[in-house]
Amino acid sequence: MSKRLAQKMPQLSRPDLLRDKMLINGVWRGAASSFEVTDPATTAVIGTVPDATRADTQEAIEVAKEAFKSFRHKTARERSDLLRKWASLLRDHSQDLGRIVSLENGKPFAEAHGEVLACAQNFEWFSESAPHYTGDTIASQNPNVRLHTIKQPVGVCGIITPWNFPASMIARKVGAALAAGCTTVIKPASETPYSALAMAYLAAEAGVPDGVINVVTTHSNTKDVGHELCTSPLVSKITFTGSTPIGKLLMNQAASTVKKVSFELGGNAPFIIFEDADIDKAVQGAMASKFRGSGQTCICANRFFVHEKVHDEFVTKFAAAISNLKPGHGLDEGTTQGPVINSKSMAKVTEHVKDALANGGKLVVGGEPLSELGPNFFAPTLITNGNQNMKVFKEETFGPLAVVAKFSSDAEVVEHANSVEVGLAGYFFTKDLVRANLVAEALEVGMIGINTGLITEVALPFGGIKESGFGREGSRYGLDDYTVIKTVATSLA
Repeated sequence: MSKRLAQKMPQLSRPDLLRDKMLINGVWRGAASSFEVTDPATTAVIGTVPDATRADTQEAIEVAKEAFKSFRHKTARERSDLLRKWASLLRDHSQDLGRIVSLENGKPFAEAHGEVLACAQNFEWFSESAPHYTGDTIASQNPNVRLHTIKQPVGVCGIITPWNFPASMIARKVGAALAAGCTTVIKPASETPYSALAMAYLAAEAGVPDGVINVVTTHSNTKDVGHELCTSPLVSKITFTGSTPIGKLLMNQAASTVKKVSFELGGNAPFIIFEDADIDKAVQGAMASKFRGSGQTCICANRFFVHEKVHDEFVTKFAAAISNLKPGHGLDEGTTQGPVINSKSMAKVTEHVKDALANGGKLVVGGEPLSELGPNFFAPTLITNGNQNMKVFKEETFGPLAVVAKFSSDAEVVEHANSVEVGLAGYFFTKDLVRANLVAEALEVGMIGINTGLITEVALPFGGIKESGFGREGSRYGLDDYTVIKTVATSLA
């Protein structure tokens, strides 16, 4: 271990939570080769984990299929109890898990710890939902026939998760899968495998049977592993959170066996501030939405539209709030802004800043790398005079860049907000109830925050429309994609 990393490596109360093996059928094992996982703040190597192959993935799928034969018959109450025990263990070890998330992802510890607690909330939600998720009795037109439906688990679920929320993205998917009675094969992002492994370790401690949760870690074989999950006839469902291009690829592969699929893909969220908005509240919402995770969230604000009458006031207050952010290592006390995940992300943020300035943007705050902190730090940045010619208004930046454009009418701003091919989230601030309803209905997104920049809760149906994907996670709708409906018609004659 390098001296630089040793200074940041968290002291865990449970060192055994930092796993360096993948999990198949309850056995922690290696692979023919391994890959390095680095701390994005320092680029120092945290450790190595197995680089799973297609053959490893096939074995994990076969194990999950075998485990499904018995797990599907556990009662809803038994599955509920398992999820509740798992949630309790996450809460008990939330400090350790938060440190692991912060170390491999880079986000400030407070955010990472909050993510772990959200995982527990997801498991609790689904534990409560499982016993109440039932079929329906349907009135037949034939007096001699009785109709009802049965909701049953879909089967083995291939779960592919991103690096930006390495714990909570697993909880949303696996919580629903287990509540429904499914078994799983999880492929976490290669940047952040340790969170998934730690959660799986606690799942076993909670009593989840061997083979129900399997975790395959990979880097160089990512395409092979993903292809196997999508094309194996033993896998009945694929769920993926990530970019739209990869989602399209996986959808195409999954079509070969007509799997059930749910995708939460890229976004380009508009953040609209009308002339009657509470500006102080709008600034708070903008900070929460834009700079959470250093701007690396799929629902974070990417395009800011501010009415010309309140533009200057908002920009002044927004700039002051951005200037108060404290970039640094996620495990350093007081850090409010971590690094972006890697050099590729740094390049994209840099490109979008340069492009915005080249297309008439005016720099207000930031605008450059913070090389003194590390190779993946970019200063939280605010640019005004935004326009539709800028890349940031067409592409998801996924970084700490806010670009503000003026608008003068409701119709104009709605048209600009809907001018992209994706539709995950949107935000707007207004005191006008009529406007609030009309704009909420007009925006082409799956989720909307009105007078708030935070819209994620376990009770919220999470998902998008257009090229942001389909299906919903969390909430009472979250089990739908992990079940199939069987219709039963019984003749009494």
